[in-house]
Amino acid sequence: MDTIFGMSHNATLLFWTFIAIAFLIVMISTFKWNPFVTLLISSLGLGLVTGMKPADTVTSLTKGLGGTLGTIAIVIGLGTMLGKMMAESGGAEKIATTLIDRFGEKRVHWAMMLVGFLVGIPVFFEVGVILLIPIVFIVARKTKMPLLQIGIPVLAGLSTVHGLVPPHPAPMIAIDAYHANLGRTIMYSILVGLPVAIVAGPLFGKFIGKRIAVTPDEKLVEQFALKENRSLPSFGITLFTILLPVILMLIGSIASISDPEATRGITQFCEFIGHEVVALLISVVFAFFSLGFARGFSKEEVSAFASESLAPIAGIVLIIGGGGAFKQVLIDSGVGQAIADMATNANINVILFAWLVAALIRVATGSATVAMTTSAGIVAPVLAMTPGANVELAVLATGAGSLVLSHVNDAGFWMVKEFFNMTVPQTLKSWTVMETILSVMGLVLILLINAIV
Repeated sequence: MDTIFGMSHNATLLFWTFIAIAFLIVMISTFKWNPFVTLLISSLGLGLVTGMKPADTVTSLTKGLGGTLGTIAIVIGLGTMLGKMMAESGGAEKIATTLIDRFGEKRVHWAMMLVGFLVGIPVFFEVGVILLIPIVFIVARKTKMPLLQIGIPVLAGLSTVHGLVPPHPAPMIAIDAYHANLGRTIMYSILVGLPVAIVAGPLFGKFIGKRIAVTPDEKLVEQFALKENRSLPSFGITLFTILLPVILMLIGSIASISDPEATRGITQFCEFIGHEVVALLISVVFAFFSLGFARGFSKEEVSAFASESLAPIAGIVLIIGGGGAFKQVLIDSGVGQAIADMATNANINVILFAWLVAALIRVATGSATVAMTTSAGIVAPVLAMTPGANVELAVLATGAGSLVLSHVNDAGFWMVKEFFNMTVPQTLKSWTVMETILSVMGLVLILLINAIV
């Protein structure tokens, strides 16, 4: 089924993609079908109608699901255990109380944006969400603020850093491909990142929080709530425990930058402990002691906390995997390449071109990292043929484009939807709009800086 109605092959691919996404949204939001089942049906259907062989479609689906969950399932499992230990010990309560005391109830959502921005620097977006979700729930409950007014600033901080700020893997891919200067890219990324995080975070969060009332799943809140009237741990040890994975990942990133070839043994060790899975595993074991045994819990209780924390996340893990399956079918069916081809034929400003290519691939595949990686290969030759182009700003434009319009083919979309217990339309109105504000405002600031420098 190469073409329909006389359309080109690329146009046909885009037509079927649109149909598949529309089917997803309607079945989940209108007919209340299970998101995981619907994602699998959409993935198989899209593969078949775009001309993939049935066996290849199934292979693509399982590859996407397995590839997405390979790391994320471990990260979510370990991160949830860490969150559970923070909750049971009262550590999340202590951080929430301290933030409210220091910033005041009316400004606590600004504090949450900064927390998201700082925690997000060395960790993947998914890790940051898992680490900070207990604090979001508790701060919202204590301040009686709308959940999204607290949650959106955290997501904005995490997402901005994920797309724009090195040493995140996605920006690093573009820095390498464009031969950009790391120091200058970091400087520009802070100049662009902080203002867009402020607008998309605390400002938009306050606006949307008043318009979309959501309450998180009771079972999830219950496991993040303090169960007994026990004394709270100190702010210092709690903060160190939650920041330990961040510190370990930062050590790994610094080691990689200082010794890219990993020729020294110390670099290999730092990269090992800085891998998100190892960093979280070390942190969870540390939390068993710092927030478990040191708080008077028995080994049976600590073991029970770890086991109990996994039940509420089973559905979330499967849905994220389903999003990964859909993404992989989009890539393997050639939709991502079709969009790249269409963008390459356009004759526009190289900064805008970098943003547009990344944006189109992001919308098609649902992955910011895939958008950055694919775009870097397309944009690099164009940059090389454009004398005087600011390659550092091209890196940021690619990063900003990779954040735009997160929707049903993005694992992050489903993670946010499930943790905040929103419907698909509510997630589109809040999370998707927030991501698009980050992307478009980022592009505007990048073009402005480009005009000045």
